[in-house]
Amino acid sequence: MKLYRKLKVFIALCVLTVHADFPCAPRQYNESVVCVCNATYCDTVSRVVPERGTYIMYTSSKTGKRFSKSFGPMQQKTCMNENHEMVLEIHPDKKYQTIEGFGGSVTDSAGINWKSLSPAAQKHLINSYCSEDGLEYSMIRVPNSSTDFSTRSYAYNEYPVNDTKLTNFTLAPEDILYKVPMIQACMKAAKVDVDVITATWAPPSWMLVKEQISGLRYLNEDYHQAYADYQCKFAELYNQQGIKIWGLSAANEPLLPFIYELKQEAQIWSTKKMAKFFKNNLGPTIRNCSVKDIRIMAADDQRFTLPTLFDDISKIDGVLDYIDGVAVHFYYDETTHPAILARLSKKHPDKFILSTEACAGYLPTDKLKVDLGSWKRAKTYIKDILENLNYNLVGWIDWNMCLDMKGGPSWVKNYVDSPIIVDAQNQEFLKQPTFYAMGHFSKFVPRNSRRIRALKLIPEQDSDLEL
Repeated sequence: MKLYRKLKVFIALCVLTVHADFPCAPRQYNESVVCVCNATYCDTVSRVVPERGTYIMYTSSKTGKRFSKSFGPMQQKTCMNENHEMVLEIHPDKKYQTIEGFGGSVTDSAGINWKSLSPAAQKHLINSYCSEDGLEYSMIRVPNSSTDFSTRSYAYNEYPVNDTKLTNFTLAPEDILYKVPMIQACMKAAKVDVDVITATWAPPSWMLVKEQISGLRYLNEDYHQAYADYQCKFAELYNQQGIKIWGLSAANEPLLPFIYELKQEAQIWSTKKMAKFFKNNLGPTIRNCSVKDIRIMAADDQRFTLPTLFDDISKIDGVLDYIDGVAVHFYYDETTHPAILARLSKKHPDKFILSTEACAGYLPTDKLKVDLGSWKRAKTYIKDILENLNYNLVGWIDWNMCLDMKGGPSWVKNYVDSPIIVDAQNQEFLKQPTFYAMGHFSKFVPRNSRRIRALKLIPEQDSDLEL
């Protein structure tokens, strides 16, 4: 098909035939279905290149379709039923950001749940996310030490204390038993390189200063260099396992303790100290780390924190030389206007923006932490990803790749939902609607895709948001 400077494409959604790979084994819940996988069966999806002059449509719906394929010709006529008409005006010469990828997070909890399955079911779960028959994830986030989605609180090199040379920096059993094997399995199943990013929730307690009144914990400035070395050491040890760290941030959600008064698994930063740390310690250390080309990301917190965490930091001379991109989280996006992203992108066009964490069921008002079959949560994912892509984000990474039926384990009982829920007792895992919501992006917007200008000429009909 020839590309014109201004091309009107009328996509007629007339269904000719429907093809499927291994179809979903559905189990109905209140809103929609989950797809059940076990050691002997799991649904798959292949991405087929349409023939010239034709289209292939992949549909997931509230009524139970999951990547249902429909084939038809590209036409300049519409079907008789105008309610199914989609009209786009395409400007292929107007290009925006290049996509880096989509993916999920390998936490301790994710690894524990994965390992609770039989080897055959484990393989199905990894293939569901990472292989050509699955969602083709190309990014993974892995915590540096423990998080609230661990069974205990730990850091590396906790002893001896005040060990600025980090002479006892070794990986934890959770890395060796769960996180490293799960990432390696995904890398083996994937057809593309899997970008691995990391962040630290809390360093060894001896690096921190605890405020007497608030109980909040700050990094002791005497250990700024040791903490920078801590990041490099982690990358080096993972590199020895065949896992190259693609990017890292200084800290996970550094303003969160101000909001929730967290006392564990957190560290808080003032912008002045963080700017000093980036410029004098983290930046030079990572640039000279034996693991090369690690991207340094600022913020790694919610949208509404960006004016403080990035704009203030960037005012310090020389800091931006050590910042490659900005990490942002999904929480409370519905109450925060994306114009924050637009201002950042316009002011710093050389810095990428990446969404690094998201989950459903995190609100205190969520009565069900794991809501099996929730179509509402799938719609929330879809709308947030679309909004982020329209504001130049290069990718979107989900939180735990799999959790148990309660939404854990979590040593602080911070249960949430996940695109895959593992039922270890019955040796099966359940693919939530959010799993397929993720796949409509990770599967069909591969790395190096470019967003182009597309104008919707006829408003879409209000529906159940078939994907």
